[in-house]
Amino acid sequence: MPSQYGQFCPVAKAMELLDERWTLLVVRELMLGSRHFNALRRGVPRMSPALLSKRLQTLAKAGVVERWQEGNRVSYRLTEAGRELEPIVEAVGRWGVRWIPELGDEDLDPHLLLWDMHRNVDTEAVPDGRTVIAFVFPELDPTTRRWWIVVTADGVDVCDVDPGCPPRVTVESSLRTLTRLWRGDLDWAGVLRSGEIVLHGEPQARRALPRWLPLTGLAGTPRPRREAPVPVGPGAGPPE
Repeated sequence: MPSQYGQFCPVAKAMELLDERWTLLVVRELMLGSRHFNALRRGVPRMSPALLSKRLQTLAKAGVVERWQEGNRVSYRLTEAGRELEPIVEAVGRWGVRWIPELGDEDLDPHLLLWDMHRNVDTEAVPDGRTVIAFVFPELDPTTRRWWIVVTADGVDVCDVDPGCPPRVTVESSLRTLTRLWRGDLDWAGVLRSGEIVLHGEPQARRALPRWLPLTGLAGTPRPRREAPVPVGPGAGPPE
């Protein structure tokens, strides 16, 4: 790999691989269990297929990812070197939760949110059989307003078209509120009490939903205390 920084420092050498756009997010997806190209794409929906393929090739060449042929399908897994990145990626995530809490409109993506949420469904808590959880984001365009998480004995999936089975519970929320809840900026009790999130459906399912959808592992990251800004300028000193 050609040197980008011209430094012997190990941090510089590592960043020659890791600071390419999307690279750590591809590692994140592999950490979270994505194994096939299409699953990886769903975790980075704004990344082009060509660039994803290029990043996987680069990571494989660097010994971070290994490529496996499984019949007619190709799978990707982290090597020992790749697995050593897991605490680093998690630490970056916790740092981001603590120190970069702001969310712009461009950061909000219903597909990415539901894809992340579906990976955390507690299948042991969900009743046996087929369970559908519907999501409605009233402020979005009709083409992206409704989503579904479907839980069956075969696994959990995300649908952007009606799966044809009545939902046990429907979550009505703004995309921003549900995203902030998922990140841990808000909590279930608070958003339900305030009416920012409204649940429709079977009473038992409404009560159980927070157990079915435990929050992301980063949600419990302690937030720093936000100090009030110190006034400056004429007359800004402490009162006498």
